[in-house]
Amino acid sequence: MSPLKINYPKGQRFSRDLNNRSNQKQSKKPFNYSNRGMSLEEDINLTNKQYLADNLAVIHKKPTPIQVVKVDYPKRSAAKITEAYYRRSSTTDYNGVYRGYHLDFEAKETKNKTSFPLNNFHEHQIEHMKKTSEHGGICFALISFSSLNKIFLIHSDFLFHWWDQQFEKHGRKSIPLKEIEKRNHLLSYSYNPRIPYLEVVDQLIEQIEILD
Repeated sequence: MSPLKINYPKGQRFSRDLNNRSNQKQSKKPFNYSNRGMSLEEDINLTNKQYLADNLAVIHKKPTPIQVVKVDYPKRSAAKITEAYYRRSSTTDYNGVYRGYHLDFEAKETKNKTSFPLNNFHEHQIEHMKKTSEHGGICFALISFSSLNKIFLIHSDFLFHWWDQQFEKHGRKSIPLKEIEKRNHLLSYSYNPRIPYLEVVDQLIEQIEILD
């Protein structure tokens, strides 16, 4: 019997809790830099797994939808998918709940050293984040400059500004690294969790509650 054939689309693969962390001991083990070769997605998945184990947050990567195009029936009582295609997700990579807030975010990587190309995002992802933000969700992007070993948490308003300006006259098609460094948060690798992005989310929540 022929094996299942999956066709991949083109495109990019793609913190402390103020209320709960005081009762938990942080690991003192040094970070193992030999694992730096892991992808951003793998690092985030490990981070979310640790957050879940510590009962801090419930955040998961959304499965990529699959379109089935061919099914064989080797037995009358069984069906076997023999050809399928990964479809482009209609929303963002990750969502979940933290401290009573809905989180919704994208994870992107680039090998560029001076700017982040906006074509890493799709219009439907930006529109989804805009709508989610309008309804009180906390949206952001985790962007990795893999050649520089730097990861940033990018605020949604900052991302929306740069996305919209590209359609104006003389608009840029990328976000300068200098602008990202000035107005966003550089995340440091740690032992556990690997990418402690909830530390920055805590700050975003504090700003929201002050305004309320």
